[in-house]
Amino acid sequence: MRSDMVITMRAKIHNGNLVPGEKLNLPEGREVELTITEIPSEEDVEKSRRAAGGWKGIVDAENLIRNIYRDRLVRTRPRPRL
Repeated sequence: MRSDMVITMRAKIHNGNLVPGEKLNLPEGREVELTITEIPSEEDVEKSRRAAGGWKGIVDAENLIRNIYRDRLVRTRPRPRL
């Protein structure tokens, strides 16, 4: 088996354990590294869709950007003595 093998699959949490959505073709006892990405629920996706554009017309985006860049020019530390 290659050491750079990557498997992407879905799994569910059951009693605190990950249960793969399909059979893993790995030898028993093999140590693996997991990267877990939570899949958003349909409810979360719908909430995001409803919130999209919520600030439109309330905030002047161009002015906000100008202020952010202007504020970055303000020095907050004293100049070093050389």
